[in-house]
Amino acid sequence: MTGLLGIAVQDGELVKADAPEQRIEQVSAGSGFPRAARLLKHSDFDRVYKQGRRHFSSHMTVFYLRQAAGGARVGFTVGRVLGGAVERNRIKRRLREAVRLRRGALTGAVDGVGVDVVINPKKSVLTLEFRVVLEEVGRALDTIAKKLVEK
Repeated sequence: MTGLLGIAVQDGELVKADAPEQRIEQVSAGSGFPRAARLLKHSDFDRVYKQGRRHFSSHMTVFYLRQAAGGARVGFTVGRVLGGAVERNRIKRRLREAVRLRRGALTGAVDGVGVDVVINPKKSVLTLEFRVVLEEVGRALDTIAKKLVEK
């Protein structure tokens, strides 16, 4: 069955209707980005910016702050300078999916220790191939996990 966007569901997976051989993503329950894993409060963002450390990469800056307890929480800051609402939301969706796919490296390394992470992207994230965004987010989270284990 094909929807308005030209996407169909076949064997429990989403596929493009015009290219049935190409898989978009595996549909599975429970693999989302839960509310407990997100930074939501302005005060939490401020604390990470003021007290945390920074990791720079070519397409984003990642701020992180070790917490006494809890899991890994991730937030995104995408300012108006990066474009209109459509572009900013697209950047956030791409980053959210990349973090969802790569956050296992961060949560596995920080057992019993909490960490708050804020990702501040550059405008180039909008035009990058998703594979590159995924690799860069993965490298950043691996670096943060390694630095947290060292301490």
